[in-house]
Amino acid sequence: MNSRPLYQLKAEFFKTLGHPARIRVLELLAEGERAVAEILPEVGIEPANLSQQLAVLRRAGLVTTRKDGSSVIYALTSSHVAELLAVARKILTGVLSGQVELLDDLRAPVGPRSGSGGG
Repeated sequence: MNSRPLYQLKAEFFKTLGHPARIRVLELLAEGERAVAEILPEVGIEPANLSQQLAVLRRAGLVTTRKDGSSVIYALTSSHVAELLAVARKILTGVLSGQVELLDDLRAPVGPRSGSGGG
């Protein structure tokens, strides 16, 4: 039996997601299963590196594979992975819009306040 606390397992799970290429692969697979040859140009990394990243996702149980002739087809193991990516997008949208508002406030011209009474 695994005696590690759930928060530790969650941290390891999020570490698995902590690579841009892996996130991009999961985003692509959220749209539907893909052959490696279809994933490669979309992720923009060397084939050996993509193979490594796919292996990490496979070991983590986030993707499954099947053979189709000479092609290896990847798919998400669960629609929950796609949901997680969608929720992350919503969170980031909120965070970034808050930062944009803050930036706009900081860029607003600071002029004399009305009612401050001049000479």
